[in-house]
Amino acid sequence: MIGAGRFLLNRISERLWVKPLFMCLLSIAAAFLASAADLTQIGRFIPNIESKSIVTLLTIISSSMLVIATFAVGSMVSAYASASSTATPRSFPLVIADDISQNALSAFIGSFIFSIVALIALENGYYEKAGRFTLFIMTLAIFAIVIATFVRWVDRVARLGRMGSTIDKVEAATARSLRQRRCVPNLGGSAKVTHHGEIKPLYTECIGYVQRIDAMRLQECAEALQLQVEVAVLPGAFIAPGSVLAYVSADMGSLTDITMDKVVAAFTISDDRTFDEDPRFGLIVLSEIASRALSPGINDPGTAIDVIGTLVRIFAIWTSPVKEEDMHHSDCDRISIPGLSLDDLFDDAFTPIARDGASTIEVVVRLQKAFKSLGTLPDEQMRKVAHQHARMALARAELALNFPKDIEDARKAAAYSATA
Repeated sequence: MIGAGRFLLNRISERLWVKPLFMCLLSIAAAFLASAADLTQIGRFIPNIESKSIVTLLTIISSSMLVIATFAVGSMVSAYASASSTATPRSFPLVIADDISQNALSAFIGSFIFSIVALIALENGYYEKAGRFTLFIMTLAIFAIVIATFVRWVDRVARLGRMGSTIDKVEAATARSLRQRRCVPNLGGSAKVTHHGEIKPLYTECIGYVQRIDAMRLQECAEALQLQVEVAVLPGAFIAPGSVLAYVSADMGSLTDITMDKVVAAFTISDDRTFDEDPRFGLIVLSEIASRALSPGINDPGTAIDVIGTLVRIFAIWTSPVKEEDMHHSDCDRISIPGLSLDDLFDDAFTPIARDGASTIEVVVRLQKAFKSLGTLPDEQMRKVAHQHARMALARAELALNFPKDIEDARKAAAYSATA
C-alpha cells in the first residue's frame, strides 16, 4: 500500500512537462541569485572576469541547447512510439516516466533558459565583479552538467523504447507492486469484518478503473460514522453504475446518501489502470507483449520465451519470505479488503500465452518448464495452480500442433504434471 502523496508523485512523474518546468524556474532563479555575491566582500579576493568571456560561453549554450533539446524530444517521442507499437501501449506510462530521459531534457531546457536570462542581465549591467565571477563559475558548472548528462543520456536513449528495456521496466514495476502487496496483503484493511444490522451495497456513478483504495481514510470514516465496510473490489477492477464497490453496515441507525458519499470518496477511480497497487495489471501487460510477439504478423517466439522467464521471476516473489519488520500490521478493524487470488494471477499471466503460443512448440515447452519451476516452489497453492495450468496448456497444444514429434515433445515436457 502506498500513501496518497506517493501515489500523486507517481502520476506527476508520468507528465513530461513537470521536471522541465521546475528546471526552468530553478535556472531563472540561479541567474538572478548570482548577483547576490555582489552584496558580499568576496569581490576583493577574486579575479576580475570580463563580461565578454562570459557572453561567449552563454552564447554557445543558448545557441546549442535549444537544438539539443529539440533533438532529445524527437528521440524520446520515437522511443515512446516504438514502445507502444512493438510492445504494448499499456507500457507507455513506464517508458515516459524514465528518470534519466526526463532529467536530460530538463537539463538541456534549463541550461538554455539560464543562458538567455543571464545574457540579458549581463548585457544590462546587472552584475558587478563578484556577480560576474559567480556567474562564470555557474556557467562552467552547467557546461560540465550538460556534457555528463548528454553522455549518460545517449546510452539510455539507445535502449529506451526497445523491447528488452520495456520488458525490464514492466517487470520492475510489477515486482515492486507485488512485493508491496506481500507486505500489505489486504491493502491496510483486515481480512474480514463482522457486520451489524442491515448490509447495504455501495455504488458509484463513476465509470472507470479503481486505481487506489485509501484504507486509512475508510477507517477514519467508519470510526466517525460507526460503520463496518467490506470492500468488494481491488485496484484494477472496472467500475460502472451498478457495480458494487463495498458492502456497508452501521452499528446503529440508518445509512444515508451523505454517509455513502464519504465512503466512496476513499476510492480513486480514473480512466486508466496503474501499476502502483495493481500487480495484475503488470502481469497483463507482460502477457500482452508476449501475445503480440506471437502474432502471425510479428512471429517472434523469442520475446514470448523471454516474457515467460520474466513471469517466473515475478511469481517467485509470491513465495519469498517477508521480514517481520516489513510486514504492515493493520489497525483498520472496521475495514476488510480482499487479498489477491493466485488463480487470477496465473490466468492474467499465462492463459493468453498458452492460447496464442499453442501452435509453437518452443513456447509450449518453455511454458511447461516454467510451470514445473513454479510447482517446485515452497507453496502448496502455487504447486496446484501451476500443475493445473500445465495440463490446460498441454491440452491447448495438443489441439493446435499438427506434427506428431511436436506433440510428443509437448507431452514429454508436461509429464511431471500428469501425476501431480
